[in-house]
Amino acid sequence: MLLSCATGSEQFLGSEAIATYATAKAVILPIPYEATTTYRKGCETGPAAVITASQQLEAYDEELKRETCLEVGIYTHDAIADTRQQPQLSAEEMLAVTTATVSRLIADDKFVVAVGGEHAITTGVVQAYRQALSEPFTVVQIDAHGDMRFEYEGSHHNHACVMRRVLEMGLPTLPVGIRAICREEAELIAKQQIPVVWDRDIAGDPNWIEKAIAKISTEKVFLTIDVDGIDPALIPGVGTPEPGGLSWHQTLGFLRRLFQTHQVIGCDVMELAPISDSVVSEFTTAKLIYKLIGYQFTA
Repeated sequence: MLLSCATGSEQFLGSEAIATYATAKAVILPIPYEATTTYRKGCETGPAAVITASQQLEAYDEELKRETCLEVGIYTHDAIADTRQQPQLSAEEMLAVTTATVSRLIADDKFVVAVGGEHAITTGVVQAYRQALSEPFTVVQIDAHGDMRFEYEGSHHNHACVMRRVLEMGLPTLPVGIRAICREEAELIAKQQIPVVWDRDIAGDPNWIEKAIAKISTEKVFLTIDVDGIDPALIPGVGTPEPGGLSWHQTLGFLRRLFQTHQVIGCDVMELAPISDSVVSEFTTAKLIYKLIGYQFTA
C-alpha cells in the first residue's frame, strides 16, 4: 500500500533526513487531534511545531556518536485525524483511524513514533499493538498525571482516561513521574496494585531507574510520554502543567536503560501545546523524539 510522505518542509529533521518509506526503519506519525483538553489548549498544533523545531537539530548525536537519521532512515507520514481541518472526527473515528494506520506500519515492520495531539490518542495506538501481538506487553507511561479516570466531563475517551482504557485491554502499566491524581485513581492504584513510580520518590534516589525497570514484568514494552511528565522548566508548553517532574538527564537515563533492557515495540509523545514567542518546548520535544529513535537503533 502506498503511504503519504510529507514534503521536505514538513519532514522531521528537514530535507536532509528524507527517506523513502521502503528504506526507513522509523516512521514519525503526526496526529494533531484535540477535543477534550481541559486547561491550556493548542496541542493540535504540537506535531507541526515539533517537526519545524526538529529542523534545527544537529543530525549528529554526541552521546550515540552517529548521525541517526542518515543511518536509520526516518520517514514522516502525513498527519491523520487533524482537528485543524473540517470535518472533524469524533473520538471513536479518531481511534479507528489511528489503530488502522498504526496497524499498517506495524505490518511493514516500522518503528512508530506517534506525535500528538492529546493523550487520548494513545488508546488507538496501543490497540494496534494489542491486535498485532499475541504476547502481552507493558505500557510504560511518563506523565505528571495518572490519566486513570473511568470517565471525565462525560467522555470515556477524555485525555484524563487514557490509561484506564489501556488497563481495560488487560495490559500491565508502569506510570513514571506521577505527581497528580484524584481519589478515584488513588483507589484504583491501591486495588490493582499498579506499580507507580512517584515523582517524589525519584527525587534524591540515585537508584530509582533500576528500581523502576525491575517493576516491568514483560519483555516487550510500549512507551507513552506525556511531555508534562518532564520538568515544566524544560517543557513549559503543556496543557496541564505540574510542579516537579523529570529533569532532562533523568529522562534520558531512564529511557536509555529501558531501551537497553527491554524490547520497545513503539512509542508516542503527546500533549505538547506550543507557547507563542517561545520555541523551547517544541525543540526539547523534538530532541527527545530523536533520542528515542537513536536508542532504539543502538546495538
